[in-house]
Formats: sequence, C-alpha cells, structure tokens
Amino acid sequence: MNKMFVVFFIGLFIFIYGIINFYIGLRGWQAFGTKIPWLSGRVYWVIFWALALSYLAGRAGEKFLPAGVTYVLTVTGAYWLAAMFYFFPVLVAVDMVRLLDRWLGFLPGIFRNGGWGSQAASLLVLFSVVAIIVYGSWNARHPRVQRYDITIPKTAGSVERLHAVMVSDIHLGEIIHNGRLTQMVDMINKLNPEIVLLPGDIIDENIGPFVEQRMMDTFRRLHPKYGMYAVPGNHEYIGGHIDEAVHYLREAGVQVLSDRYVKIADSFYVVGRDDGSMHGSNRKKRRELAAVMAGIDKSLPVILLSHQPINFEESRQNGVDLQLSGHTHAGQLYPNRLITRRIYENDWGYYRKDTLQVIVSSGFGTWGPPIRVGNTPEIVDIRIKFAD
Repeated sequence: MNKMFVVFFIGLFIFIYGIINFYIGLRGWQAFGTKIPWLSGRVYWVIFWALALSYLAGRAGEKFLPAGVTYVLTVTGAYWLAAMFYFFPVLVAVDMVRLLDRWLGFLPGIFRNGGWGSQAASLLVLFSVVAIIVYGSWNARHPRVQRYDITIPKTAGSVERLHAVMVSDIHLGEIIHNGRLTQMVDMINKLNPEIVLLPGDIIDENIGPFVEQRMMDTFRRLHPKYGMYAVPGNHEYIGGHIDEAVHYLREAGVQVLSDRYVKIADSFYVVGRDDGSMHGSNRKKRRELAAVMAGIDKSLPVILLSHQPINFEESRQNGVDLQLSGHTHAGQLYPNRLITRRIYENDWGYYRKDTLQVIVSSGFGTWGPPIRVGNTPEIVDIRIKFAD
C-alpha cells in the first residue's frame, strides 16, 4: 500500500508539474513565438521542455551522469523552479483580467487582439519575473548577522556570559558549495564565538559534494572554545545517508547530538533532538524529550537544538531555557511566509513562552531555487547573560 501511494503521489506530482509548465510555455509561445522569425514551434518546445525538466533530470541522474552535467542541469533547473513559481500566478491573474474584460469590456482597445498594449504587458510580465530572479539570487548570496541579546535567569557555574553562534539550514551540496561554506566560516570566525550550534539541514540530500569538495576541512577552520554541536534535520534523512552524514560531520569536528545531551564546562547543557523525519526511516522513532533529558540538573541552563520549531510546550514543561530551531527558511520565496506563519507558532525570530525562550532562524542556505525573496539568509549571533 505504501508503494502504491508513493507511485500515485509521484505520478500526480509529474502530471501537475507538466500541466503548469505547459500553460506557462503556451503563454510564452503566444506572446513571443510569432515575433521571432527564426524560431519554429518545434524548436521552441524542445528548448522549453529541456529547461522545465532540467532540475528533475539533474536530480534523477546524480548516480548515472557525469558530475558536471548534473551540476548544470540542477542549477539551471533550480532557477527555472523559481521562475515557474512566479510566472504561474502572474499569468493566471492576467488571464483572469482578460476573461473579465470579455464580459465587462473595461480594457482599452490597445490591450485586445494583440495590440501594442498586450505586447507591452507580456514584456512587463517577463521582465518583472527576471528582475525578481536576479534580485533573489543576489539576496540569497548576501547573508547578514542577526544578533539577539538574551538573559537566562539561572547561574551557570563559572560562566557568566556565553557568546554563541547558530547557523541552520545550510543545505551543503551541489548548489550551496564549498565556496559558500567558506564565506560562512569566515563570517563566524570574525564573530569569534565560544560555541557554534547547528540545528539541522547542514547537508542536503546528496552527501557526495560534501565529501568530494572536502567541506570537512573548511569546518575545521572553526575553533570555538566549547566546540561545535549539531542535530540532524529532515534533509539528512531524505537523502537516505544519515549515518554517512553523521560520520563526516564528526570528521569535520562537529559533535552530532541525536536524542542526547552534553554538559559543557560543568556549567550548562546542550540537548540535541533528533528530527521527526526519522519516523519515516528504518530507524527506531525518536525518544520523548523527557527521556532524552533524564538526568539533567535543571538548576543549570539548558539549551535545546531542535530542527523544526514545534512542541514549544513540551520544551517548556521539561525545563528547557532556550530552544534553537530552523527549517522554515522564513518562507524563502514570498509570499510563502504567509503560510509558514500559520503553520508554526513561531516561524522566524525571537519568541517567548513563559520560561522558555525560542529563536528560529531563516537559515543560511536555500533548498531548491538558490533564491530568497522577502527574507534574508542569516548567521545568528546570540549573546547570553546568565544570572549572577
């Protein structure tokens, strides 16, 4: 039954994806195809479908095609996914206006029957989407440092203050490559934190680029006083290489906390929650938070790493002082954040729930399209003051 459901879901996805792309391609041909003398319908549709299917071909061919070919297909297709995301609703809106005009006749004549107004509108749609893609690509490559100053009203042994850096959703792989990781490491080193915390989706589904580009060596350029700690995210599980991901992260100097905790400097705890995605894997399901935290001295500060920003009440009831999460990307492509705001109790930024404080990051990298619109990638700089 599960296999039948997967086959049905994949078939439905391909059907919907094909219909959306055919609609965009048809409108493109109607708007510009007849205006380019050398472009035949056959050539146009071959080029269009090669572009529309390039991302799927790149991902499907990772094990069979040369690395350079899959890289070009994946990156090209990723940009097309973003273009499709904006072309489709804009074109639907334009067609709705045209349909209403047939009934109400409110548009000037220049917008009918291929008039210059109609051609100008087509160019406006094209240039607007291109401008969004260009801006979103630039924005995705210019992360900022987001700072929070918080107080945890507990004593932490000899530690009065803690300077932490949190980076979520890096998605290291074909698109977010070692050059981007180097940029991140350089930014963190300038902040000179005492501890680095990575709440999930560090490696994208394909672990190959992480190993081939020796990203472990780049991570080892970080030398925080109290170390680097991480938890798996859903993408470490989606790729089916969770054990390899944990192995290479440990080789990079990152301690992976999968449903366990560490006591640091005899002063505070870092607890790592495994991601809920492991429910769909062959591994046993993750433990309850109360079981994970058994044995913790809750008179000391407790920092929880949990990839998805959920179960805040469970964290509060178990004595967590600060929860750090990611996963949402703050929507990544506007207006997706209108959805994430409704799904999650807090989808980005600082949030307080009684004694529990929460920080949710928009993440450093991207998934799918290497584009961000309506949000900014970030490295989170957290200055924590403990009670005297």
